[in-house]
Amino acid sequence: MSATYRCAVLGIFLLLALQLLWHGFLFPSAGAPAWLVAGLFVLPILPAASMAVRRHRHAPFWGAVAALFYFSHGLMEAWAIPETRMLALIEAALSVGIIVAASWNGLKARFNKKKIPPTV
Repeated sequence: MSATYRCAVLGIFLLLALQLLWHGFLFPSAGAPAWLVAGLFVLPILPAASMAVRRHRHAPFWGAVAALFYFSHGLMEAWAIPETRMLALIEAALSVGIIVAASWNGLKARFNKKKIPPTV
C-alpha cells in the first residue's frame, strides 16, 4: 500500500481513538451515559475503520467523507466550549490530514499535467 493510504488509515484510527477518549473518558456527557455518547460519536468513522482493517482500497475515501463531519464538529466545539478547545482542534487537524491523504493521489494527477501553450 502507498504512503498516502497508510497516512489516511493512521488518521482514521487516531480519530476513532480520539472520539472514544474524548467522549468516553475525558469529557463525558452529563445528560447521557458516556458509553452511549462515545458509541454515537464513533459511528461515522466505523465503516472506514472496518474497511481499513480488511485493507479495502476505498477506506481512505470513506474516512475522508466521515472526516468532513468531524471537521465541522471540531470547529464548532472549539468555538463554543473553551474547555474542550484543544481536543476539538486536534479533531479538526486529524480530519484535514485524512482528507488530504485520501485526496493526494488525485490532486497530484490533476496538477501534474503538462500545460500545452496556446497556439495563435
